[in-house]
Parts: sequence; structure tokens; C-alpha cells
Amino acid sequence: MNEDDILADLARHFPDSHASLLLGRGDDAAVVASDTPLCVSSDLFLEDVHFRRDYFHPAEIGHKALAVNISDMAACGARPLGFSLCLGLPPDVGSGWLDDFFSGMAALARRHDCVLSGGDLSACARLCIAVTIWGAGANRGVPLLRGGCKPGDALFVVGQPGLARVGLRVLETSGRGAATLWPDSCAAHLKPLPLVEEAVRIACLPGVVRPPSLMDVSDGIARDLPRLLQGREATRSLGAALCVGENDLHEETRCFAVEQGLDPVGEYLLGGEDYALLGACAREDLAALRKAVPRLRPLGVVTDKAEITINGIPFTAAGFDHFAPGEVCG
Repeated sequence: MNEDDILADLARHFPDSHASLLLGRGDDAAVVASDTPLCVSSDLFLEDVHFRRDYFHPAEIGHKALAVNISDMAACGARPLGFSLCLGLPPDVGSGWLDDFFSGMAALARRHDCVLSGGDLSACARLCIAVTIWGAGANRGVPLLRGGCKPGDALFVVGQPGLARVGLRVLETSGRGAATLWPDSCAAHLKPLPLVEEAVRIACLPGVVRPPSLMDVSDGIARDLPRLLQGREATRSLGAALCVGENDLHEETRCFAVEQGLDPVGEYLLGGEDYALLGACAREDLAALRKAVPRLRPLGVVTDKAEITINGIPFTAAGFDHFAPGEVCG
């Protein structure tokens, strides 16, 4: 393949015009049309760091590379509008593989009416994918943010924390065959579904005491919860009292932990790449949020003491760190 072949294949999967673009692909830059503030986010998706071609199908890599970015838009209560794609391609990636990759990414883009605006291509030793996405807040352009929490606020989660962690572990151990025994866990890791509609309902809930705080769970609740509580204010010293029972865990998370002699609740809190939504709201707003988003589950309360407890016991595990020795594929 040469660059023109790749661009021609890409053009078959992605339209180059959209209401959110004044100018699409084919020039030095796209021109975005917007009458509201835009939310913008970027993510890297790197071979043997975030995924392995050993057990990811090409379409799943394309899907997940975009899904993790759409999840960032959901975390802001925003609908995705468009994205740019940069690809570093190794020599062993052929036209069939790339066509499947584009197919998986394009299917998710169509589902969310999200247009590809452009990007860049390069040869690379390993597969390297970088996406920059933009979107608009669903509530008159006003985004939901981290921070803003107060002692006594209710904490909540939407999604299945811990499930993708199980998927990663069994796929690393058993390869693609693990999906037979652990179907939901493997699907959560291989093909996560961004919770855009749930986030939009949270963002647009009328009559709230104040807008909820929100973020997506990419590094696990244990690491992401302090980020939610602190927000942009480095000096904040809030904590949380969490209450998690067996009924809050997905059956595969619980069964895997029991088989491995692990604490099921610990796996729930430490799981990365869940792309669940983690939030806080005024206690008076929780019932209305649960009615608007049936999948939303209470997680605990914000406290004025800078520690996290789980079922009354201090919890100090840090969760996933991209730069910790040995951390890969998650």
C-alpha cells in the first residue's frame, strides 16, 4: 500500500462533509462550525501498551480507538461531533487489515453521527493510533466537569466497573478463547460502549440544585475518584465513604475474583478501561438522576476527610498508573 491507497480506503468508510464542518478533509486543515463552546480531547492507542493484535480483531481496534475518545465527550455531558485520526502503520499491516480497522471505527462513528475531519499517516515500527475528538455540551453547550463536589454529596456510577479488568486478565492468559467462558468481560475490554445517552440525560436533568460532577473511569475508581473530588483545585482535601456490596458487582467480576482468591470489591475498584461514568451530585438530586438513568447506582458519599473508605475500611490501593513498571494493555 502507498499513502494514496490508504486515503482512498479511508474515504470509502468516512464521509468528508457534515453539518459540524465548514470545510472537511483534503486541505491543510478542516474548519469546524460551531455556535457553542466545544469540548476537545485526545487519546493515544498504542500496540502492546493499550492493545495486542494477538487477540484484538482489526475492527475492534478501530472501534475502541474511537470509543475511548467518545467516552471523554460523554464524561463532559457532550455529544461527539467530529474527530481527527493519526495513524502510524507498521509494514505488516495490509489492505485487508486496514479495511476492517476502518470498518469498525466507521460503524461507531455513524452510530454517534461523528465525522472524520482529517489527520495524518506515517510508517511506524508498531501500530500507533492517535485520535483528537470534539463535541458540544448537550445542555446548551455547558459541559459537566470534575470537581465542584461538596461534603455530603452523593457519589454514583453508571456502567460495570471491574469488568474490563477481568477481560484483560483472561485475554492475556488464554487469548481469544477466553471469550467463551468470560463473554461480557472480554466484550468490555475489546469493544467498550461509550455511555453518551446516559451522560446526556445526566447533563440535561432539569431542576437540579447544581450541575453534577462527572468523569469517565479509564484508570479505575481507586485512581479516578480522587481526580473527581479534586477537580482542577490542587489544594482540595475531600474524601469519600463508599458502600459496595456483592449485588453491585457483575457476576463475571465476582466469579473471577473468587476463582483467583482475590477480593471482589477490590477488583471492582481497581479495574481500568471500564469507561463507566463516575459522578457526584447534591444529595437532593440523586433520586431524579436514578429515575432519568435507570442504570445509575449509588456509590457512597463525599466526606470532608481526605481518605477513601470502602464499607467502613480504609482503602489505599492506587489503581492503574500508565508509567508504573510492568503496566501494559490497560
